[in-house]
Amino acid sequence: MKPITLLSCALALSISLGCQAQPAAVAGGTGVGVAAGHSHALPKHALVGYLHNFDNGQGLLPVAQVDDSWDVIVLAFADDMGEGKVAFNPDPKLDRAQLIADIAAKRAQGKIVVLSFGGELGTVTLNTQRDEDNFVRTTAEAINTFGLDGIDVDLEKIAGVTHGAPVVPHLISAVKRLHAMYPDLYVSMAPEHPYVQGGYVSMDGIWGAYLPLIDGLRGELDLLHVQLYNNGGLPTPYRAEKYPGGSVDMMVGSAKMLIEGFDLAGGKGRFEGLRAEQVALALPSGLRAANNGYATPADINRAFDCLTTATGCDEVKPSQPHPDFRGVMTWSINWDVSDKRAFSQPVGAHLRAASKR
Repeated sequence: MKPITLLSCALALSISLGCQAQPAAVAGGTGVGVAAGHSHALPKHALVGYLHNFDNGQGLLPVAQVDDSWDVIVLAFADDMGEGKVAFNPDPKLDRAQLIADIAAKRAQGKIVVLSFGGELGTVTLNTQRDEDNFVRTTAEAINTFGLDGIDVDLEKIAGVTHGAPVVPHLISAVKRLHAMYPDLYVSMAPEHPYVQGGYVSMDGIWGAYLPLIDGLRGELDLLHVQLYNNGGLPTPYRAEKYPGGSVDMMVGSAKMLIEGFDLAGGKGRFEGLRAEQVALALPSGLRAANNGYATPADINRAFDCLTTATGCDEVKPSQPHPDFRGVMTWSINWDVSDKRAFSQPVGAHLRAASKR
């Protein structure tokens, strides 16, 4: 997607004139030498997982009990407190001081711990400049209080991300302001595929609605993992029919579009590809973790190999190998533990082996 000059100017003005919250001391995390908002570098190939801040029927999983397979732990989710204000409110069954200490310990081990906004029922309120200022201030407070590496944007249908909605330019501006405050801030996104690759089909409503957000934050974005579940098959430029959920072709096709780019529907331009290191696959950890879209670990590993080495492919192949393709995200760590780590063990081992190649 071509940059929009007027939007870029508006964002620059907002960044220069908007209210800036100042980083505060890290509560409970000063002994580990990792400042809040300053993440370690991602490993060459990373395993990313969401950790529930609620009991999904399997009980809560403390951060300390997240095993070493995971390179990025995404805390799900922050709460919308209205007027742009957000907060991370740990489940009452979790001890707050222990959670802060556990996050600090994971970061000291080189793990990345971030806070996610959104989820199936999550929202943020970003309609005005005041909302944006509140969002920046309270997000910084959460980063400082819990000693976090950064943020994840997982806004879905209920959050109102559509073409022309004010949340999009305000979120771009807010993330840029936070990144200016924390130059090593980790930033990721986890949109559903209609919001991204769906721009190939339509550029109206939710279809392709994340593309301006992605394009506006190319310089700040560490990782984009588009959800390949709960939305059926994937339309691509590579054949007339959609590729079915869970297939190697759907996984490879989705990443190929993000890295190599694709034309937008209605002659509305082109989404220019991201760097391969900014892209990861996103699948459910098991059959119970999502309504549809499950892929076996063997097929996930094969899709990863297809993207990185151009081997093991089915119908869709990358135009060239992308050896820096980052890795795999899943919903969720909790479900994976419930399933006796049937996802993280084979997929994590495959990514670690690939990192040594």
